[in-house]
Amino acid sequence: MVLPARRGFVVLTGEVGTGKTTLLKTVLDTFAAGRIATAYVFNPRLDVLDFFEFLLTDFGIPPTTRTKSAMLLQLNSWLIERYRAHQLCAIVVDEAQNLSWELLEEIRLLTNLETSSEKLVQIILSGQPELEEKLYHPSLRQLRQRISLWCRTHPLTSEETQSYIEERLRIAGATEPVFLPEAAELVYHYSKGIPRIINLLCEHTLIFAYAEQVNPIPAHIVESVGLELDLVQHPFTISFSAMQALMRRSLQPNMLDTIHPSPTARIHSRKAKYEPYLRCSSEGG
Repeated sequence: MVLPARRGFVVLTGEVGTGKTTLLKTVLDTFAAGRIATAYVFNPRLDVLDFFEFLLTDFGIPPTTRTKSAMLLQLNSWLIERYRAHQLCAIVVDEAQNLSWELLEEIRLLTNLETSSEKLVQIILSGQPELEEKLYHPSLRQLRQRISLWCRTHPLTSEETQSYIEERLRIAGATEPVFLPEAAELVYHYSKGIPRIINLLCEHTLIFAYAEQVNPIPAHIVESVGLELDLVQHPFTISFSAMQALMRRSLQPNMLDTIHPSPTARIHSRKAKYEPYLRCSSEGG
């Protein structure tokens, strides 16, 4: 594993909604309590002094003064103490594609905090595909040379989407299929395999099906929800590189022709009926 090896930078990139934050927290939770100290930067739009102050505070170190040199000395002393106690320290920066060029350089310089053989702190940068593009900029070649591991999350395939839906429903207590196979296939078509959109689409589909007292759920219910959420005309925007990959894996264009659609007029006539359910769902989410 890279974290115990104290090897500097780890970079995790992936499209919005593909589970990067969940994956990070799951990995960090695998360490025994007290084995690792983590500073989690969830909003990287900070200036340099704010960033160092945030790091110290999240590590539980009260800043003695708000100067860069003093805060670096405090951090270095604390990291050495943790190292002598055989404990790990990690700085996790989420949404790292929003880091300024200046702050990226400051983060790179943190890897100079080291012993003669090991780094004192592990740094994890997590962000959207734009982060990867940013790290290939010539001005960041020194940082890029210190990256020991690149990880990428990808949208689910059609088969993985169906398994994901079934597993989520099983955990919730389902003992028999809830979505017909063609309905699960249509969930993949609308969501492009992105878990966050799968969750959104399935949640609303379950509410619609409950209101209609339909079980198992057929494809036309999923299509109705997809139209209500405007996923046909205005799908959730993804990066250009991810769109290229998805187009290679997408369903055949005539797939929808094999599904009996519900009339548009019927969809809009239901809107008032379903709005209370959708409002409760949104407020609960």
